[in-house]
Amino acid sequence: MIQKIDIITSSCIPLPQENVDTDQIIPARFLKAVSREGFGENLFRDWRYDKTGQPIADFVLNNPKYTGTILVAGKNFGSGSSREHAAWAIAGYGFRVVVSSFFADIFKNNALNNGVLPVVVSESFLADLFSHIQSDPKSTVTVDLPKQTITDNTNGASEHFEINPYKKNCLLNGYDDIDYLLSKKQEIEDWEEKHQ
Repeated sequence: MIQKIDIITSSCIPLPQENVDTDQIIPARFLKAVSREGFGENLFRDWRYDKTGQPIADFVLNNPKYTGTILVAGKNFGSGSSREHAAWAIAGYGFRVVVSSFFADIFKNNALNNGVLPVVVSESFLADLFSHIQSDPKSTVTVDLPKQTITDNTNGASEHFEINPYKKNCLLNGYDDIDYLLSKKQEIEDWEEKHQ
């Protein structure tokens, strides 16, 4: 089971860098583990901590004025190698939604499989969002998965986003692929009985 997503209103954490790759999201040295536990604490590890393990004060995740379950990222987020651990780290940190103007396809699918909603917006919407978050870190965004809309609550601007209908159903119900199959168990058994 993954955590359900329906309508989320949250303040946001801004990461305006473009071309953030999966090695920056979760460095390769942390990929030895095979369970999802503990990856959140190493999200953006080399940007969050110096070589002695001390927090780097000017990195956004170390700035207490920015909080929330929505990460707003620059264009081409999640590029590079196809490690699912990057999605584990995003989810493990507590992000429910990542907003960008473009995601690498493999990262996008890994995020959806791990209960993180990637929302693609226009370049202009993203630029306004960064501006509003930086002006007022308490400003919020509402992501409505049933309606497939994202709204910048500072100015009321809203955009529609695309999502695979199957993945939408899974997120709304908190299903991973196995949970989805189990939810259809009775229908499968009925069909098999009918077609013996």
